Amino acid sequence: MVYPGKKHKSYETPNHPWQDTRMAGEVELVKAYGLRNKREVWKAESILRKYRSDAMSLLAIVASSPDGELKGHAKVEADQILGRLIRYGILKPDSGVDDILGLKSENILERRLQTQVLRLGLARTIRQSRQFITHGHIAINGRRATIPSMLISKEDEMNISYYGESPLTTESHPERPIQIASAIADGLTLRAVAENNKKARAQNDAGKKGGRGGRGGRGAPRGPPRTGAAPAAAPGRN
Repeated sequence: MVYPGKKHKSYETPNHPWQDTRMAGEVELVKAYGLRNKREVWKAESILRKYRSDAMSLLAIVASSPDGELKGHAKVEADQILGRLIRYGILKPDSGVDDILGLKSENILERRLQTQVLRLGLARTIRQSRQFITHGHIAINGRRATIPSMLISKEDEMNISYYGESPLTTESHPERPIQIASAIADGLTLRAVAENNKKARAQNDAGKKGGRGGRGGRGAPRGPPRTGAAPAAAPGRN
């Protein structure tokens, strides 16, 4: 028996540790969604595997039913599963049980808080999105949220904002991506927005370095040149 207060794994590891195709796909997901490690990919796959198992059980009941429909407890279970997936935006409102089998890990990762913060234009990059969350700058319905892997429902999606006491609430904060939301509305992709912000920051840094050089920075002379004869060398020791 496991001690009640002891943590247990909430995911299943791959059956085979070395598979080139699977490992390459996991690395791409880690980079695209700014995950900490592959363990977060396995968690998403475990969640998806559970829903697929339930969907296959329900479809087996449909196949064995004379009229090909779900009834009783099976109907209630199917409605609960579909309602949850639709509420979290993983499935479309008109989806059925068989649509669960077509889901991928990306459908789960897209609903994470870290991804939604970037999609809403509250961060420049997916890495910065994770940093804002873990540092306590993001809130949902006014309450601070510090878990990047939290799944966000469609209802809470529009209530994500900066935390009230966070310095990012100031529009002039240098790390606040002011232009992202408007750029996305204009049809630019997130990658294009990130590249534009990177170029703008490089130009700002170059301007700051030039200004410091004019005020006596690293490239400026320290003082007037020395004049007069050089001091005589110290006599050698006999």
